Amino acid sequence: IFGILTDGPTHISPIGSPDEAIVSSLQLNLITAREIAPLIGPRPLASNKGNFGHVLVIGGSVGKAGAAAMAGMAALRTGAGLSTVATPKSVLATVAGFHPEVMTEPLDETDAGSISTRNLAGGRMDALIKGKTVLAVGPGISRHPEAVDFVRSVVVNCKTPLVLDADGLNAFEGRASELNGKGRSLVITPHPGEMARLAGSTVAAVQRDRINVGRTFAREHELIVVLKGHRTLIAQSDGTVWVNATGNPGMATGGTGDILTGMVAGLIAPNPEHILEAVIAAVHLHGLAGDVARESMGEHSLVATDLINALPEAFRQVRKSVASSKVEILG
Repeated sequence: IFGILTDGPTHISPIGSPDEAIVSSLQLNLITAREIAPLIGPRPLASNKGNFGHVLVIGGSVGKAGAAAMAGMAALRTGAGLSTVATPKSVLATVAGFHPEVMTEPLDETDAGSISTRNLAGGRMDALIKGKTVLAVGPGISRHPEAVDFVRSVVVNCKTPLVLDADGLNAFEGRASELNGKGRSLVITPHPGEMARLAGSTVAAVQRDRINVGRTFAREHELIVVLKGHRTLIAQSDGTVWVNATGNPGMATGGTGDILTGMVAGLIAPNPEHILEAVIAAVHLHGLAGDVARESMGEHSLVATDLINALPEAFRQVRKSVASSKVEILG
């Protein structure tokens, strides 16, 4: 039935359509382990933390310190060499106590415990950003008027690669024209509500036409849009869209977006010349970590920090998937 085996090597080859025969007229691409593998391969033996970049997370406020802390730790767990969280003085101890590996910087705060515009004076932010590979701005930062003004100033003036999320995005509601990535690397990671506010639309309208909403905003603002949700989309400024197939409803819980923000920054940090690839990898691994966590926690009990703990297994599964696709059976 199976033919006659001959002496010599026996190879297993795919019999499906070649990659070049599968072209989407809609400029759509499906994220697979193959796109991620180059960014998570073995590290050189002579590596040190300086080789893998330094993430600066700017966020947190009274009552929302955990968001910035989770982003900072997610950056480390995803591969950044160093991670610092700049946060209001009154919540610094909470952030520092989350994980000893995360460094902290105190920021002046308002009476409400949010980041103050006083931090913009005297070159304070220039000194803080100096030497950092990538910024993640927004987790837990609040919508206090001073925090909003602070975010706008940092985002508009920063030339360092920047990931913007949460209330950092809401700071540009009604002022999306100021959000532009021309000449720099800018990634935004909105959920449908934040996307609707930026686009001056509604959640229902965004969900009806996710691909075109993300694609249009990315083109008009010359940045990368990560539109979160079921089948998270990554839209480039050239109109190309990547579709992610990992993740599950258990991830619909507070904090998972902050984890993604940290992961995007954490993968950009060691790969600043490959921003898009880092974003694609972070989104896929984020969903895969959620799938891994679901196996042990279930969808109803899953919480955001379960994703951080599941990341090592997510990395392992990607490497295993890529390795198995290259297997040759030798006779």
